[in-house]
Amino acid sequence: MNTLVKELDVWDELKKKYEHLNWGNWHFDKSEKDLLLAALDRISSDEPDWTYVAATIRLQQLYKQVAEKRQMRPEEVYTGFAHNVTYLVEAGFYDQDLAGAYQKDDLERLEAALNKSNDSKFTYLGLHTLIDRYLTRDHEGHILELPQERFMIIAMTLMKEEKQSKRLDYVLEAYWALSNLYMTVATPTLSNAGKTHGQLSSCFIDTMDDSLRGIFDSTTDAATLSKNGGGIGIYLGKIRAKGSSIKGFKGTSSGVLPWMKQLNNTAVSVDQLGQRQGAIAVYLDVWHKDIFSFLDAKLNNGDERKRTHDLFTGVCLPDLFMEKVEAREAWFLFDPHEVRQTMGFSLEDFYDEERGAGSFREKYEQCVRDPRLSKESVPAIEIMKRVMISQLETGTPYMFYRDEANRQNPNAHCGMMYGSNLCTEIMQNMSATTIKEETTEDGKILITKEAGDYVVCNLSSINLATAVTDGVLSRLIPIQVRMLDNVIDINNIEVPQARLTNEKYRAIGLGTFGWHHLLAITGLRWESEEAINFADKLYEKIAYLTIEASMELAKEKGAYEKFENSAWHTGKYFSQRNYTDEKWIALAEMVNRSGLRNGYLMAVAPNSSTAIIAGTTASIDPIYRKEYAEEKKNFRIPVTAPDISPATTWYYKSAHDIDQIWSVKQNGARQKHIDQGVSFNIYVKNTVKAKELLDIHLSAWKHGLKSTYYVRSTSSEIDECESCAS
Repeated sequence: MNTLVKELDVWDELKKKYEHLNWGNWHFDKSEKDLLLAALDRISSDEPDWTYVAATIRLQQLYKQVAEKRQMRPEEVYTGFAHNVTYLVEAGFYDQDLAGAYQKDDLERLEAALNKSNDSKFTYLGLHTLIDRYLTRDHEGHILELPQERFMIIAMTLMKEEKQSKRLDYVLEAYWALSNLYMTVATPTLSNAGKTHGQLSSCFIDTMDDSLRGIFDSTTDAATLSKNGGGIGIYLGKIRAKGSSIKGFKGTSSGVLPWMKQLNNTAVSVDQLGQRQGAIAVYLDVWHKDIFSFLDAKLNNGDERKRTHDLFTGVCLPDLFMEKVEAREAWFLFDPHEVRQTMGFSLEDFYDEERGAGSFREKYEQCVRDPRLSKESVPAIEIMKRVMISQLETGTPYMFYRDEANRQNPNAHCGMMYGSNLCTEIMQNMSATTIKEETTEDGKILITKEAGDYVVCNLSSINLATAVTDGVLSRLIPIQVRMLDNVIDINNIEVPQARLTNEKYRAIGLGTFGWHHLLAITGLRWESEEAINFADKLYEKIAYLTIEASMELAKEKGAYEKFENSAWHTGKYFSQRNYTDEKWIALAEMVNRSGLRNGYLMAVAPNSSTAIIAGTTASIDPIYRKEYAEEKKNFRIPVTAPDISPATTWYYKSAHDIDQIWSVKQNGARQKHIDQGVSFNIYVKNTVKAKELLDIHLSAWKHGLKSTYYVRSTSSEIDECESCAS
C-alpha cells in the first residue's frame, strides 16, 4: 500500500466513509500522484463523492509537507499552532499586531479549538483553490499554514481590536462561521488577513473630476489601490465630450476616450500583488456625446487606437431613456461641460425621485428645449442596439439603472450615486475629489484636496446551502456583520479620501452564494413561482437579521457619522419596502433610537472563487452545466454540481437553458430587500434574437433591478473579477 496512505492510516476510514462508491479495481500500490489522479478520474455526476476522496489524499500530502517544515509527525501537525504563530510573527510573515493582541494562553486556547475534521468539508477543487491561492507561503513558496489555521488567523485579525474581555469569544465565533464554511470573507481578506502586506477591502469607486489634475490624480489613486488587490470602478460622466471647449477655445477637447486609454494602460501595467493585472470598470451616462465611442471601445474590430480591451464598461441609464427605447422615440446627447457652463447645473446630478416623474427628466427637457446648447438627436433604440452588439461580443457594458439605485439610496440626504463598481453590486454616495494649488510667500507649493466620497466596500458572503439548511442564519449574521465592521477599522488604505469615506459611512456588503445549490437540495425548480417566493422570504429574513445586527453594534460602538436624517433614521427605508408587520415596525423604532453602525449593509457579489472553496454554486447564478472540468497547469479537475444525485439532478438546469425572465423575476424579489445591488448575470445563447435580449433588459428595468452584470453569451469569453470574490 502507498507509504503516505499507510503512514497516516486513512485508507480504511476513507473506504468506510465512502462505501457507496464503486471502488472496483482500485490499485493500492500507486504513487501519491497516481492515487490522486485515479480518484480525480472517477469523479462524475454518477459518483460525485470521489471529489472528497481526492481531497482527502491531497490533505494528507499537505499535512506531510507542513509537518516536514515544522519537524513533527503529520498526524500531529495541528498541534503546533501557538508556536507557529509566534514563529511566523518573528519571521515577518504574520503581522506584529497578532503578537500584541494574543498572549501564549490565548494562542493555546485557540489551538485547542482548531477543528481538523472540518478539513473534510472541502471538495478537491475547493481545497486546491485554497492551497494554491490563499495559504501563507515562505519566500521559496513552501506552505506555512493549514486550512483551519488560515481561518483562525482571519478570525484573530478581524477581532484583534475588540475588548479583551470578549475578544477570544468573538474569535471563536468567527472561526466557527468560517471553519464550517457557513460563510467566506472576500478574496483580499482571505488572502491578506494577518499578513504583513496587502489590504482587506474588495471594491473602490471614484468619480473623475473634469480637470487635468483631477484626471491624473484619479488615475494615480486607481493604480495605488489596484496594486494592493482592489477592483476599481470609475465614473467618467463629468468629463467633457470630444469637441468641447477648453478655456473658451471651442472644439479642443478630445473627450473621454484618451483617458480611458490611460486607465487601460494602468490596468495592464499595475499588477495586483504580482499575480494578475489590475481590474478597472468605467461608467458613462447614456446621454453623453461620447457614448458611441465608449460603447465601441471593447469591440474586436475597428480602429485599434480607439479600443480599450482591458477595461470593463458600464452605461448609466435613467428611466426616461428606457421609456424612449420602448416607445421608439428620439434621445438627445449632450456635452456635460457645456451643460454646466450654459445651464448652470450638471445634468448628472439629478435623478427621478418617482417612477415617471422627477428632477432628471425636468432638467433633461430643459436641455432639449434650450437653443443655446449643441445637441445630437439619435433614436434611443439605436443606442440600445449598439449596447447589445457590444454585450454579445464582449459581455459588457454593464447596465446601471441610476434612477432606481438613487431612489432606494438610504443616504440620499447627503449624496447620490452616479455609477457602480467593477461588479455592479456596490451602490453608495459618490463625489469627485477637487484639487487646489497655491504658492506661499516663502516659495512653498501647497496642494490641497477637498476629499470627495471615494467609495469603499468590504465584502463577505453567506453560504446559503449550508447556513439555511443548518438553520444558523440568526447566529451567523451577527458575527459576520461584526467581522465586516472591523475590517473598516483595521484596514490600511493608501488613498486618504477612500479611508475618510470608509469611516464616514462604514459601508459593508453582506452577500450570498449557493442559491442554485439551495434550490436543488430544497427541491425547487428555478423557473417557478415557488422559487421567486422563496427568494422574497429568504432575503427579507437576511435583511432583517443584518439590520438588527448593525443596530446592536451601534448600541455598543456608536452609529455611523451620517446616520441622522438618513432613510434608516427617518424610517423611510422601511416604509419604501412595505415592511409593515410588527417585527419590522419594532426594528425600525429601535434603529431610530439606537442608530445603525453601517450606512450600507448588503450587496451580492459574484464571489465565484470563494464559492468554489465553500463547495457550492456562485452568487445567485445558476450552474453552467452539471459536469465539467477545470483546466489546471498540468492536469484537469473534474467538477460536478454540488450535492448532485438522482434526487437533485432535475433541479440543476444549466444557465443558458433557463428562461432569463424567471431569473429577472427572482432578482426583482431579492433586490427589494438589498440596500445596495446584486451582480446579476444574463445568460443567452449565441442564437439569441435582438428583440429577446431587449425584452430581458426591459424586464430587468421594470422589475426594479438596479443593475445587470455581464451578458454571458455562449459565444463570448468573460474574465472573472477576482477582487470582488467573497
